[in-house]
Amino acid sequence: MTSTAQPPPVSGAREAHPDHLGHVIFITAAAAMGGFLFGYDSSVINGAVEAIRDRYDIGSGTLAQVIAIALIGCAIGAATAGRIADRIGRIRCMQIAAALFTVSAVGSCVPFALWDLAFWRIVGGFAIGMASVIGPAYIAEVSPPAYRGRLASFQQAAIVIGIAVSQLVNYGILQLADGEQRGEIAGLEAWQWMLGVMVVPAVLYGLLSFAIPESPRFLISVGRTDRAKEVLGEVEGHSVDLDARVAEIDLAMRSEHKSSFKDLLGSRFGFLPIVWVGIGLSVFQQLVGINVAFYYSSTLWQSVGIDPTDSFLYSFTTSIINIIGTVIAMVFVDRIGRRPLALIGSAGMAIALAFEAWAFSADLVDGKLPTTQGVVALVAAHVFVLFFALSWGVVVWVFLGEMFPNRIRAAALGVAASAQWIANWAITASFPSLSDWNLSGTYVIYTAFAVLSIPFVLRYVKETKGKALEEMG
Repeated sequence: MTSTAQPPPVSGAREAHPDHLGHVIFITAAAAMGGFLFGYDSSVINGAVEAIRDRYDIGSGTLAQVIAIALIGCAIGAATAGRIADRIGRIRCMQIAAALFTVSAVGSCVPFALWDLAFWRIVGGFAIGMASVIGPAYIAEVSPPAYRGRLASFQQAAIVIGIAVSQLVNYGILQLADGEQRGEIAGLEAWQWMLGVMVVPAVLYGLLSFAIPESPRFLISVGRTDRAKEVLGEVEGHSVDLDARVAEIDLAMRSEHKSSFKDLLGSRFGFLPIVWVGIGLSVFQQLVGINVAFYYSSTLWQSVGIDPTDSFLYSFTTSIINIIGTVIAMVFVDRIGRRPLALIGSAGMAIALAFEAWAFSADLVDGKLPTTQGVVALVAAHVFVLFFALSWGVVVWVFLGEMFPNRIRAAALGVAASAQWIANWAITASFPSLSDWNLSGTYVIYTAFAVLSIPFVLRYVKETKGKALEEMG
């Protein structure tokens, strides 16, 4: 997608006038609703896992496929969103994603059978994939250069808020159902309401998409320069030279190198070394088991004797820790650098995961972990999420946006993102069966990956803080 390549600041650009900044923030927040839905839809399934297992009487392997199958849709949506947006526009792409989120919520709420539920999860995954691409690209294209970095952070903030809100909603619905995931509320089971409530933010996202302008970059690409000038005037102020801005954007688009898969190939190991580093960052980000915390935490806590209501509460508090960690990362990523944050995160995650592995190795007493191990497991789980959020949750995306040379950036980003979805699927699909085999052993595996990420960063990952994109090579 051409919109992912951000041209350097140009002479016609000026800092947005304060009178226009409020409007720009509104536009950015509206676009970031896609990020909110990304986070919400990704993690809302956490509250329905055990109910789905019971409702359809399925084993861990089948359950894992139903949970993980959404990631197939994510990969397809992410791979195709760029072309769709370049063909019909960013706003139309948002509207398609909003429609898919809506129908997925309705279909998941009232499925006829297990295959039906799986299908709607793929549809929702496709919308997640689209939102993961179109939101950041649109925000980058409408943001005044002086505010682009701060406005770009709206997307990540929206994702973690979406995760937290989904867990809060799940907890509230469980309270209404007297703590029973299959408890009935107005003719539907609690888990169905959990999946169906997403209709509300999905419809809001669709409505907001009608209230924000099309990207100037897309408008220029299809010859609508007058409308592009109007939008640029709205977001950057009419004091800038709009004719110069249009000319500069047009020149930047014409001079962009559209990287292809062939550009990524090296002579010895398939891909160029820098591409393998990007793939490694993406894969390590997932192999530490972070999405177990967001897809399966309620199931995990219930499996060691914590009652459903408390397990949902802990899922919510974990998501709040995720927000706090993300804010810490946003504050420090430009101050202390990407590599130090990654190393701090790896060390913290490794220690926390090791404590979880130890806690889960204890024998259950009356179906519960002993008190000491139970407390250690809960604290370590929150510490793990905190260290992930303040490091790898943010810095991997910063690295991927900065580390590749201009000539291969778009294609390399696509390959690295695909690797991330595949690793995400592997962890998500394997956890139920692995935990049935040995829950402590599963966390030993995640600990090992956290430990291995340290020498990987030290040996292969270069700091990108303070370097111009043109310096990467």
